[in-house]
Amino acid sequence: MSKSYVLPTEVKYCTKCVISNQRPRITFDEEGVCSACRFAEHKQSGIDWQARERELVDLCNKYRRDDGCYDVVVPGSGGKDSNYVAHMLINKYGMHPLVVTWAPHIYTDIGRKNLTSFIDSGFDNILITPNGEIHRMLTKAAFIEMGDPFQPFIFGQYSAPFRVALQYDIQLVFYGEDGEVEYGGAMDKADRASLGYSDFVANRFSSIYPESFGKYGIPENELKKYGLSESELVQIKDRDIRQHFFSYYHKWAPQENYYYSVDNCDFEANPVRNEGTFSKYASLDDKLDGFHYYLAYIKFGIGRCTSDAAHEVRDGLITREEAIALVKRFDGEFPKRYFKDFLEYCGIDEDEFDRIIDNFRSDHLWGKVDGEWVLKYHVWDDE
Repeated sequence: MSKSYVLPTEVKYCTKCVISNQRPRITFDEEGVCSACRFAEHKQSGIDWQARERELVDLCNKYRRDDGCYDVVVPGSGGKDSNYVAHMLINKYGMHPLVVTWAPHIYTDIGRKNLTSFIDSGFDNILITPNGEIHRMLTKAAFIEMGDPFQPFIFGQYSAPFRVALQYDIQLVFYGEDGEVEYGGAMDKADRASLGYSDFVANRFSSIYPESFGKYGIPENELKKYGLSESELVQIKDRDIRQHFFSYYHKWAPQENYYYSVDNCDFEANPVRNEGTFSKYASLDDKLDGFHYYLAYIKFGIGRCTSDAAHEVRDGLITREEAIALVKRFDGEFPKRYFKDFLEYCGIDEDEFDRIIDNFRSDHLWGKVDGEWVLKYHVWDDE
């Protein structure tokens, strides 16, 4: 395996949702309940949300400007979550957000339409589109070495907003949810409002710095477009630029964010469900989205449907039994709709694609039956 993940060799599934212990950094307690489910319980009964909102009001009062300048950067694609955050900040808390969009690898029609609708609903936006040649090189390298073609996009998505904040002298950057605790990180991070640099690199970049791609012949000055250089980090510290999670201040509910975005930002869901899952309203922007989730299924035995269904169980929208049925039907579905686009973008053929994919199948998760790869464990096995 090109990228080594330290995974438990004994596969266990959460007794409350459908996630397994193969998800990186997730923990299970003595009752067999995952940390994401425990955090969901914490959101329901362990947090004073009125007090949290008072904290948000105080934070906005500290950074709000009255000189006509932007006072907060919101990283946003025109998707449901960033729409919700930006709209709330400007309309409920009187902030003046600048929304920064890092362009997808290849825009989908619905993704581009939603970004336009969002801007037209009343927002200033900077769309940053990276050097196409470099982005393709990085994407191919990340696919081969990490089994995640989305890594270069993530570099840009999480570093570009800070570059803009530096350029516009903005001290506050607001992301949506803290995915590390929402989806299964350690509970000792359950009540953090922001993210330090070391955790930022570990949680957002899988502990991989952009500079590690230099061995592929990509110039250092080009690599810096995807990450924060030391000089920029010093500037961020000197200018006291702060990154906060909106989910710390408001209970995070993806489906509710969707409804809010439809009502206030003219957001539209996909006319058909996303491959690999049952949902229609998340991760719609990029034709390469499906391969990020499919590679997670290959590496961890956890596909897009598992992640979506687990969150809906935690949100009280479906039962565990319903989630299992959805996982059984959709998880691991191959994203064939844009397969040719993916191959062309990375400059590879189907045989090379298959060889790379197989390189990331862990022996304890996968085996061959009649010459075909088969996942050894399923959440429904004990039902």
